[in-house]
Amino acid sequence: MIKLSSENEKLKFKAEVFKAMGHPLRLGIIEFLRDEEKCVCEIVDFMGTGMSNISKHLSVLKKAGILEDRRDGLKMMYRLIMPCAIEFSSCVEQIVLKRLDKHRSIMVA
Repeated sequence: MIKLSSENEKLKFKAEVFKAMGHPLRLGIIEFLRDEEKCVCEIVDFMGTGMSNISKHLSVLKKAGILEDRRDGLKMMYRLIMPCAIEFSSCVEQIVLKRLDKHRSIMVA
């Protein structure tokens, strides 16, 4: 019974990561943080939305274990701690692009 409970818990946490990644803004944040940590102000500027909106999304990503934050003086810095999120996103993008090409070719025919 312990294994089942442990397996369910593991699946729950994995689903939380997928759910956190399942929003366009959060995917954009993950990809923006691909190479280096950034100040929340840089994330806000890049994403083109308000600070409170970005803060909510950063909180979801942090809770899911995808991002980590640290204070640097007055700045709050965020960095990606789950690099496989980028790999997964790239994999999904390849499949999506293939589907879009297929869809376009059907529409033209």
